[in-house]
Amino acid sequence: MTKSVSVGEEKHAPDRLLTPRRSRTLAILVALVVGLVVCYFLAVPFLPALTWALVLTVMFRPLHRRIEKRLRYPEAAAAATVAIAAFVVAVPLTFMAERLVNEAAKGAQIVEEAVRSGTWRDALANYPRLAPVVVWIETQLDLAGIAGSATSWLTNFSASFVRGSVAQIVDAILTFYFLFYFLRDGQQALGALKEYSPLSSQEMNRLFTRVNETVQAVVFGTVAVAAVQGAMGGLMFWLLGLPAPMVWGLAMGLLAVVPVLGAFIVWLPAALSLALGGEWGKALILVAWGAGVVATIDNLLYPIFVGDRLKLHTLTAFMSMIGGIIVFGSAGLVIGPVAFTVTLLLLDIWRRHNSNPEA
Repeated sequence: MTKSVSVGEEKHAPDRLLTPRRSRTLAILVALVVGLVVCYFLAVPFLPALTWALVLTVMFRPLHRRIEKRLRYPEAAAAATVAIAAFVVAVPLTFMAERLVNEAAKGAQIVEEAVRSGTWRDALANYPRLAPVVVWIETQLDLAGIAGSATSWLTNFSASFVRGSVAQIVDAILTFYFLFYFLRDGQQALGALKEYSPLSSQEMNRLFTRVNETVQAVVFGTVAVAAVQGAMGGLMFWLLGLPAPMVWGLAMGLLAVVPVLGAFIVWLPAALSLALGGEWGKALILVAWGAGVVATIDNLLYPIFVGDRLKLHTLTAFMSMIGGIIVFGSAGLVIGPVAFTVTLLLLDIWRRHNSNPEA
């Protein structure tokens, strides 16, 4: 005898069957979110090294492809590219930055000795109008104490820079360690991202292209602006008759690449040296040029150079870069623009899906 089923039971039967599936899906989503949060906190200490490894991967990928054609083994090709990248990038920046910081500390000691000995007053003999002003400043401010504090700070900063070079070395080793695997296993990683992503293969290719273009734009903008700053600083050194303007212009350009440092490490001691030597006019010109032009032109040129290549508005590019540095440190110079461009691309993909649900 056939058992009859009521209409109400037929209606609610699928709901009872879907409840375990929904519970299982919810549990998986919760576990996935928890796992992603934990992985995020585990990856935070390595974020700078991962970011710069990504930058180097994008910049040295064309060279790596050429090396891969000549070497049979992927490990050998990746190791060769890493060695070239380390020689081209890490060695010059580390040597120049450490040497200039030490030179700044030595220059501060010379300034302190000149202030304490009073020899700087002799330099004012040819400027009788400035002498009363400087004497009044000296009576109001403890110039010797300020000079001593500046010397101590620069000396300590130089020492901490040398001590911190251990941490810098660790970060550099991690960067090139990650770079090796990014180069060797990059294609497999991109393929895995495509499989797990809810986006289509074409959309993922667009995403990868935008990230690649963003990194290249940031690097291009940084190098271009640093070159302009170094050229302008070296030009002023030449016009003022200071020694080795090309060398110091190159040094200012290299230092302008490093967010923590800057071109002022070169032109500020030079201005103090001119002032103590009695050349107050040249010192004021150099300070005005360094502080008003060299130190500020990056805020104008950088968003223009990078924003055009990123297809972002100048204000948006400025916010992404400065905000990225504030939030993530030096790595934010890349993370900020990448986050902005990827988000805008995802918004565009979302808009396309909504306008054409069948796509």
